[in-house]
Amino acid sequence: MDMTIILTGLAVFMARIVDVSVGTIRIISIVNGRIKTAFFLGFIEVSIWLLVISTVLGKINESPVIAIFYALGYASGNVVGILIEKRISLGNSLLRIISLEKGLELATEFKRLGFQVMTFDGIESDRAVKEIEIPCRRKDIDQLVAIARKIEPDAFFVTANIGVGPKIRHPVMQPPSGWRAIFKRK
Repeated sequence: MDMTIILTGLAVFMARIVDVSVGTIRIISIVNGRIKTAFFLGFIEVSIWLLVISTVLGKINESPVIAIFYALGYASGNVVGILIEKRISLGNSLLRIISLEKGLELATEFKRLGFQVMTFDGIESDRAVKEIEIPCRRKDIDQLVAIARKIEPDAFFVTANIGVGPKIRHPVMQPPSGWRAIFKRK
């Protein structure tokens, strides 16, 4: 096998990872109602795809191995796109906490931290439970679950994607200091 074919195959593989990763994030942006982001990512995705497909179609007759690089790039791009999206955690979620014992304590703590908190009374089998709903950024969910587990280790958690909805009030964990405090003065 010629070195140019291998280099071309690697270029196709890498470009395909980029374009499919961008496509995965674009689809998630569409679901979350981020129209401008989806438009921009769609432009990038199709631009890369056109370059890749024109290269593949031009070389596939002389070297069918290019198709394998193309397919591997596609499969890898899906995985990379999901990993990137999980890392940046775009969008908002609704965290539901089902508390068997310390529902009011949990709600009070999350309110103290600055989150919007809604509570509901419920019944599970033959005992009373408290459902706590917290609209939050997806990136805050792990932190909120950790706080809840410290207060009530046996609490049950459910998350749901909010998508497009009202603006979520994000808590300010610490007041601005240093140069950022200058812009916050009234």
